[in-house]
Amino acid sequence: MQKLQLVSTTTLQLRKHSGTKGPKVSIAQTKNVTIIDSVISRSRATDVVLVITGVVLTALAAQVQIPAVPVPFTLQTLAVLVIGATLGSTRGAITMGLYGLVGALGLPVFAGGGSGFGVIFGATGGFILGFIFAAALIGRLAELNWSSDIAKMFVSYVLGSAVIYAIGVPVLAMVAFSSDLIAASVYMLPYLIWDAVKAVAAAALLPGAWALVKKIQNKN
Repeated sequence: MQKLQLVSTTTLQLRKHSGTKGPKVSIAQTKNVTIIDSVISRSRATDVVLVITGVVLTALAAQVQIPAVPVPFTLQTLAVLVIGATLGSTRGAITMGLYGLVGALGLPVFAGGGSGFGVIFGATGGFILGFIFAAALIGRLAELNWSSDIAKMFVSYVLGSAVIYAIGVPVLAMVAFSSDLIAASVYMLPYLIWDAVKAVAAAALLPGAWALVKKIQNKN
């Protein structure tokens, strides 16, 4: 009689009750893996560190901006795309949820050092909410091995960006455009070009990182 014991985030090893080691089985056959799990052993501690790191990176990306009213051009969505694909659906969504929470509670993590519930319930609040769902979607697609292919990764980022817009634009319309969804949509058109550039850049990052990881693993 055999039992399965998880020995790392990249392999499963069969062990008999007697302690005799059996053959290794790829974890890809039994568990969804993101790129971070291929280089760092997963545990609660590492998950916490990764989530906090993701919050910090998103906050830093939010400060890189081209001022515009009521929605500035920032690198936030780039961080959302990459973090979702790197951490996977659950940790990606938790990261974005925590980002929104700490910002609402007063830490200056939003664009331009903004914070507070006024931002969450303001013109850009819908986009922040959209980050959670976008990270979950992109993370799930990454868990299905989309992150190692540039074309698939680009499509996942387009889908993730669409989710952000689908939630963010209606809120923007209600808050800043007297519920005129068409006017809000027209206003956001220049952002589509900005986000397309970020999607292309992000799409190249993960497949390139996967290739590097595989190269290093093959050498070892």
